[in-house]
Amino acid sequence: MPQVLERTEGCWAWVVLVASLVTQGLTLGFPTCAGIFFTELQHEFQASNSETSWFPSILTAMLHAGGPLCSVLVGHFGCRVTVMLGGVLASLGMVASSFCHTLSQFYLTAGFITGLGLCFSFQATITVLGFYFSRRRALANALASVGVSMGITLWPLLSRYLLEDLGWRGTFLVFGGVFLHCCVSGAILRPVATSMAPETIEGPLPPSKTLAPGCLAVCGRAIQSYLAFDILWHNAGYRVYTLGVMWMILGLTLPIVFLVPYAMWHGVDEHRAALLISIIGFSNIFLRPMAGLVAGRQDFAGYRKYLFSLATLLNGLTNLLCAASADFRVLVVYCLVSSVSMSGIGALLFQVLMDIVPMDRFSSALGLFTILESISILISPPLAGFLLDTTNNFSYLFYMSSFFLISAALFMGGSFYALQKKEKKGRQAKAKGAIPEVVPERNLIVEGTGGSQKRLFTEIMYVTSV
Repeated sequence: MPQVLERTEGCWAWVVLVASLVTQGLTLGFPTCAGIFFTELQHEFQASNSETSWFPSILTAMLHAGGPLCSVLVGHFGCRVTVMLGGVLASLGMVASSFCHTLSQFYLTAGFITGLGLCFSFQATITVLGFYFSRRRALANALASVGVSMGITLWPLLSRYLLEDLGWRGTFLVFGGVFLHCCVSGAILRPVATSMAPETIEGPLPPSKTLAPGCLAVCGRAIQSYLAFDILWHNAGYRVYTLGVMWMILGLTLPIVFLVPYAMWHGVDEHRAALLISIIGFSNIFLRPMAGLVAGRQDFAGYRKYLFSLATLLNGLTNLLCAASADFRVLVVYCLVSSVSMSGIGALLFQVLMDIVPMDRFSSALGLFTILESISILISPPLAGFLLDTTNNFSYLFYMSSFFLISAALFMGGSFYALQKKEKKGRQAKAKGAIPEVVPERNLIVEGTGGSQKRLFTEIMYVTSV
């Protein structure tokens, strides 16, 4: 029986938006509660700060590094099946982690398997939003990212409540049931009526008849289909953005992971320390739609990448405030100010990527983009944990975070400006070169006798100039 395809910007698009909002809250919001379990896991496994930091590191890295595999699944089975499969994997990982007795087992279950499942659910919903929305795409991305804010608000509170009554093992068992709600959200993602819809893609690009069959040729075509190395090589804007975000991620995740242990280390109550992450999430519920509305305005269409750089710079500067004092009131002010910059980063992260690459290559570009930034996510918390074990001073973590964020913002802003200036000069050079090229060739036609050759030469130069 043929499927009924939904139309772009239709009524069902807003239902899909709600499903994407819920999924992003369940997936991207979850790693923020890792700090709630940091001390408990340290005592349970008798581990150092660096060893314990590998759990949120592997979890968040897999949430991004599974992008290419997610692209393959989306291409073969569509976004609906991919989201539901991710919910099942995340649930199995959480349930299995509640029975772990060693850190290596915990890394595999709560880190690798759960992170991979969250990746499938999260990235498939991001991809399908790009096909359901075109004119209101910036607003749709911003509204969907409100789910992340809700997740950041609710996950720490739920974790603290369950941890007191059930312990970390019982809490992770409950989380396994919570992640099954991704399957419900995935069931809502109907196929959309567009030639670029993920559900209509049957697999990788068909093999070229000029290429010799073989494993190497098949692998090359698969890499080109699902990892946009060609875009990375030829698109300077995509290259700058990817490198800038990789450098930015080295500092962006550190405050989320270590803010709760930092507050508790300075004598803040456990409940009040957990409340700090919820303050960031609650503020983002209102700030992200506002950031999306600003980014979606046609007046700011050419400036989104600069707004993203500005938000990154502001986030780096606010971390210096947190390093200056660990008083609870200062930390609350830090969370409120940091929420402004985080809302801008969250609302613009994928919108800027959609502006830089063509939409028909977005899935493969997103896959490469996320797998490269996962490298930074993987090494950032353990590196910070090693610094903490060495210095026994949390302030250095926030100084390190500020360094990465500020330098990344300056790099992206300066590079985008240089590329834009270079492109503008190229257009001006072509416009100036069009007039002197056409007029002399007309004189050649009038004066010359070999008309056919010169007429052909004139036409080629004219088209090239235009």
